[in-house]
Amino acid sequence: MNQENEMGLFETGDGEVLQAVNLYAGALKLLDQYDHQTLIKPEGRQPIYRITYEDCRKMVSLMEGSFKSAVFGVEKEPGKIEGILAAVYQDVFGGEVYPTLEEKAANLLYFMIKDHPFADGCKRIAASLFLEFLNRNNALFRDGQKVISDGALVAITLMIAQSDPKEKDLMTTMVMNLLTL
Repeated sequence: MNQENEMGLFETGDGEVLQAVNLYAGALKLLDQYDHQTLIKPEGRQPIYRITYEDCRKMVSLMEGSFKSAVFGVEKEPGKIEGILAAVYQDVFGGEVYPTLEEKAANLLYFMIKDHPFADGCKRIAASLFLEFLNRNNALFRDGQKVISDGALVAITLMIAQSDPKEKDLMTTMVMNLLTL
């Protein structure tokens, strides 16, 4: 039977450290918390950058050359993107609903995917805005490495897209934890 020792390393019964498992110990603990519905919002940092509607439109225009489609980035209805941004930055009772950059980033990604403001490209645009938001808040890299790998970006984007809207808090808390893992 495998056991975790006092240093947080997993060992076999004869003391052999399971190197591969230990490389992903943080991720495995996060999966355990998800399974047991014990995910908590990690402490976050204060953002230094506030994303705007103009930033969103600029991102879409920069992406149009890579994703040729007559409807890529076309807004479904006027004001929807502004509404999403307002939701990310909303105040209630004198305090921000999403005060940390991690909460803002997770909710930006969630709302841009689930509210589907574009005729085509919502997931790609949402993921790009999420990355740009992290980058402008000096949170895209840690120790010279991407905070979110390419595979993780695809996985969390699809996870959110396929999730039940009742799981919004669970999805955004998971993203926040991935940003601080």
